[in-house]
Amino acid sequence: MNRSLITLACVAAFTLAACSQQSADTAADTGAENALAESTESAPLDVIPTGEGPSSDFDQRGFAGTFAGTVPCADCPGMDVTLVLEGDGTYNVTHVYQGRPDGTWSIGGHWSVESDNGVIRLDPNSKTEEDQLYAIDSPSRVVMLNAEGNPIESGADYGLSRVLAQ
Repeated sequence: MNRSLITLACVAAFTLAACSQQSADTAADTGAENALAESTESAPLDVIPTGEGPSSDFDQRGFAGTFAGTVPCADCPGMDVTLVLEGDGTYNVTHVYQGRPDGTWSIGGHWSVESDNGVIRLDPNSKTEEDQLYAIDSPSRVVMLNAEGNPIESGADYGLSRVLAQ
């Protein structure tokens, strides 16, 4: 009888130890999950708003507007660019090659902001045209990027400034 009592006590001790270890592991996992959640929560940033997604606070209608500027041109004095971003997600961009009588080119489509890096993607309605990318430099300025989404490394200014409504 003494032997079965000792066996029962051992089984109970092992069961209790296993349960308390599982509870400690669960508590540690929950604590780690809470710490991870806190570290990945969106903190107020002094950077440009990021794009789409459930946690995005980017205000597409609020950011919409007209941006214009003159950017370098390889075979002309410059290219006047006017980018109109509509609040409904559509856009129209016009390029006017200076010094060319037939140097105007326009295209429209839909625009969005890449959710991870504050880059505007212009997706043209024409399937023969490539997407264009612009970095949001500030609420009043966007900058053309190359096809890979990197700044154009020429030392020239590829920025477009917001045109205030009159």
